[in-house]
Amino acid sequence: MSVATVAIVGRPNVGKSTLFNRIAGERISIVEDVEGVTRDRIYAQAEWLNRSFSIIDTGGIDDVDAPFMEQIKHQAEIAMNEADVIVFVVSGKEGITNADEYVAKMLYKTEKPVILVVNKVDNPEMRNDIYDFYSLGLGELFPVSSVHGIGTGDVLDAIVENLPAENAEEESDVIRFSLIGRPNVGKSSLINAILGEDRVIASPVAGTTRDAIDTHFVDNQGQEYTMIDTAGMRKSGKVYENTEKYSVMRAMRAIDRSDVVLMVLNAEEGIREYDKRIAGFAHDAGKGIIIVVNKWDALEKDNHTMKNWEEDIRDQFQYLAYAPIIFVSALTKQRLHKLPDMIKEISQNQNLRIPSAVLNDVIMDAIAVNPTPTDKGKRLKIFYATQVAVKPPTFVIFVNEEELMHFSYMRFLENQIRKAFVFEGTPIHLIARKRK
Repeated sequence: MSVATVAIVGRPNVGKSTLFNRIAGERISIVEDVEGVTRDRIYAQAEWLNRSFSIIDTGGIDDVDAPFMEQIKHQAEIAMNEADVIVFVVSGKEGITNADEYVAKMLYKTEKPVILVVNKVDNPEMRNDIYDFYSLGLGELFPVSSVHGIGTGDVLDAIVENLPAENAEEESDVIRFSLIGRPNVGKSSLINAILGEDRVIASPVAGTTRDAIDTHFVDNQGQEYTMIDTAGMRKSGKVYENTEKYSVMRAMRAIDRSDVVLMVLNAEEGIREYDKRIAGFAHDAGKGIIIVVNKWDALEKDNHTMKNWEEDIRDQFQYLAYAPIIFVSALTKQRLHKLPDMIKEISQNQNLRIPSAVLNDVIMDAIAVNPTPTDKGKRLKIFYATQVAVKPPTFVIFVNEEELMHFSYMRFLENQIRKAFVFEGTPIHLIARKRK
């Protein structure tokens, strides 16, 4: 099913992100009373009157020179090009500004349905002061208070009315993956290098990417991917701004939405303690993982550099022994061509199902090599095992007493399963359950 797209645009500080969150039904976009907080376009799914659609929040467009303004304009233009319907947000408190007129001129050129939303109309008396906005030449006005939810139903009615007819086309399976890591490890630059376009704002200033961003692309074998860039995560004790706190929350949600996660390390800075914590989020969520060492071109190397890095990573990330490691450079595009195939293979491993008969043969062979342990004279008995889920592959092992299954023996069984089947890049979960 083809999903329609709605872009929310406007000048800075008119409440676009608040409206975005109201429509999405959750706090996805950063809301802060500081101009220019939302810089990249971000996506969410929404539904109204049984019609689903994607919404895009964009950075504020202004007609003046400001940091990142040219890039923000470029991002907003891409969002408008992607959209089927555009929601143009203005502020009823400030009235028409030169920046509003500037954005309106941009919208004339799109030839797409535009819904003009006058935000911050918090009481009925303010409605008498909004009619000047008709001079923008964009048709009917929709007065709302997105903070209080007043009038947003009318906006949603108008959005659905202007959406294109649903196209019931069958979509192929899409692999979703995200890039996670500390700020300024080069995640945005990696995305731009992989795609060959300026999809997100890449800057040497730490923390430039503050929102999670979805990008769709297809490889030369026809496999579809959705790539989710995430804001760099920082240790909670060092998160001073609300902006950063929301970025961490969004990054966690991006992990939840992913099938495969690329854990990005900075070769120039080496492994930091918080790198291990960040990677742990993805491991605990059961996601496929690739460890990506970026900025590899910046190192002076000898014949032992890569081996030493691999040994250090295996030592520091012992719980990610299953995760492949790749050394790349967003600047020179070194080895980046290998990533799509690696992601595809790990996605396949995440979805691998093992027939119960074959699985139980492996378990019985493992017991023959290393008999089950005893505790206080009572021996663990394993009756049979079966796979109950994928993404990640999850196995239930039925036993006589769950307490007798020591974690070390569970780890042994996991290792035997990994030796027998291809589960590179994905955690696998084993659950002991008493047979009834």
